[in-house]
Amino acid sequence: MSRNCVQATLELSQEDDFPVMFIASRNQVDADELGGGYVNGWNQFTFAKAVEEVAENINYNNLYYLCRDHGGPWQRDKERNDHLPVDEAMKLGQQSYVADIEAGFDLLMIDPTKDPFEVGKVIPLDTVLERTVDLIEFCEKERKARNLPEIGYEVGTEETNGGLTSTETYETFILRLKEELEKRNLPMPTFIVGQTGTLTRKTEQIGTFNFKNAYDLAQMAKKYGVGLKEHNGDYLDDVTLLEHVPSEITATNVAPQYGTEETRAYLNLAAVEVRLVENGLIKEVSNTRETLLIHAINSERWRKWMVGEQKDLTVDQILNSQDEELQAEILDIAGHYTFNDDEVQDEIKKLYANLKTQNIDGERYVIDHIKRPIRDYAECYKLNGATSRIKSLSK
Repeated sequence: MSRNCVQATLELSQEDDFPVMFIASRNQVDADELGGGYVNGWNQFTFAKAVEEVAENINYNNLYYLCRDHGGPWQRDKERNDHLPVDEAMKLGQQSYVADIEAGFDLLMIDPTKDPFEVGKVIPLDTVLERTVDLIEFCEKERKARNLPEIGYEVGTEETNGGLTSTETYETFILRLKEELEKRNLPMPTFIVGQTGTLTRKTEQIGTFNFKNAYDLAQMAKKYGVGLKEHNGDYLDDVTLLEHVPSEITATNVAPQYGTEETRAYLNLAAVEVRLVENGLIKEVSNTRETLLIHAINSERWRKWMVGEQKDLTVDQILNSQDEELQAEILDIAGHYTFNDDEVQDEIKKLYANLKTQNIDGERYVIDHIKRPIRDYAECYKLNGATSRIKSLSK
């Protein structure tokens, strides 16, 4: 979600000895010719370089993996909104994968289920399978042509349309996928996404974790030598997180929660800044909160996470609204989409400079604040020492 998030994650990985995956959607990180990404304007190569730089700066010596989340056709908002035809959408998805492969990504999610012509419908399993296998075959051909090391694949989707929710559907998908991959001498995926009941909306976990379904799906995946991957794993309470250990879920995607925590960190610092002005310790506050708010509203990226009629409100309606609670909610949800905006960066620099005069290291606070929820997940998943355990098994 940001360079700060990368540093927070790598620091924890180093401190507690566990590997991490950085998994970026095409909206977040993509080739410049396809529109680039909203996270720091990163493409695949600058993203890889940024993570490498952070790792070097903190003398990192653990394991991290660069991964593609929801790769494939129509996975950029614009492609879906433009209703691109299948051939064109597939070509753009392939172009993005080539950049992933050349940049050294370790895992690619193959997700052809965002079909704009099937919105609200269940995408036929045959269609999902055919496109999935075709894309894996394409990626393997491109990887081998460049003589690059093996990469992992993730397939399936957490979405309701085409989602893999029941053990019967899950096994059918695995069996048919296995058959088609073997026909073309292609590798089985590392992960297959399954629905465990999790669902993120606004800044809450509104789903209900279904332990039995998660356990059954995990056992089904294990039977075929693959791992169950969970999406929408944000804002889970400790009880639910602890249930993930016996459920044997292999990996979970968490993202907006950590972006939201970074936004909250800036707002906390801005509140301290106001107190410092009130007490005559600094002359003038930065405009951090107001700038973040306006940019968050203008981004319109909050629509994805809102529910009911709120997602249809216009930008002007919100900007001119007297509903401070709604504005604050949108800032909480969508502030992280604006961290790369020049005006936002300028105000954060002013904020840091003001705080520094009073011996407050704002940047250190932000990174430590992001580490808190990541640590919660790492502790509940018993990740402490995982790298050492993995290395001992491979000896």
